[in-house]
Amino acid sequence: MHIPSLKNQVSPEEWALRVDLAACYRLVAMYGMSDLIFTHISAKLPHSVSGDAPQFLINPYGLMFDEITASSLIKIDMAGNQITPSEFSVNRAGFVIHSTIHEARHDAACVLHTHSRAGVAVSAQKAGLLPISQQATLMMSSLSYHDYEGLAVHDDERDRLKADMGESNYLILRNHGLLTVGKTVPDTFLAMYFLECACQIQISAQAGGEITQVSQKVLDGVSTAVKLQQSNNVSAGALAWPALLRRLDRLNPGYAE
Repeated sequence: MHIPSLKNQVSPEEWALRVDLAACYRLVAMYGMSDLIFTHISAKLPHSVSGDAPQFLINPYGLMFDEITASSLIKIDMAGNQITPSEFSVNRAGFVIHSTIHEARHDAACVLHTHSRAGVAVSAQKAGLLPISQQATLMMSSLSYHDYEGLAVHDDERDRLKADMGESNYLILRNHGLLTVGKTVPDTFLAMYFLECACQIQISAQAGGEITQVSQKVLDGVSTAVKLQQSNNVSAGALAWPALLRRLDRLNPGYAE
């Protein structure tokens, strides 16, 4: 499969976003969070972050996440219509959730949705994510839930999805999967990485003995602790991203083509 490079046909800002998003797709696959060709990661183009007519990059429907490249990503509008030509199509129905979140959250430059086994397992539990690990405590204050209404193809679900998401950065879609948002692709990936880890830890812990939950007093202090940890105003995603790209360069190069 050969896809011509778009590096010299788009702006430097768009190309940088394409490279980061392609890397994100491959990292999701590398860390076992992909679901064959299904689910999506969408990123808003830089010039449209605060514009009236936002445009997005999304995966070509039919490619595995570990073979996505910067040039293979397809540019679409808010309705999921393709703007740039491609030999591949876009799963418009799959963009319903993403477009809803992007519309409601102008700060969400990236939206990442997964159907991982651990994520779906926790989403099916009545109590949802439990505060039983350090990973889980990092997201409890910014975590929301949305009840399952079947395949997300009906417009009347959009308002309820927006209301349930609110200002949270983590969303558990009941009986469905996980979703994270962020101001950058690296931040959104790291948010999903920790949410997925928290779900995996919970499923493993529930297979053992009695579980100890973190106290509310500790949970109340997490936000302050995180701010102290990031006093240099550099996000954890930005800190981890170069190392993650180096790992990709070793194990699955080619995403920046």
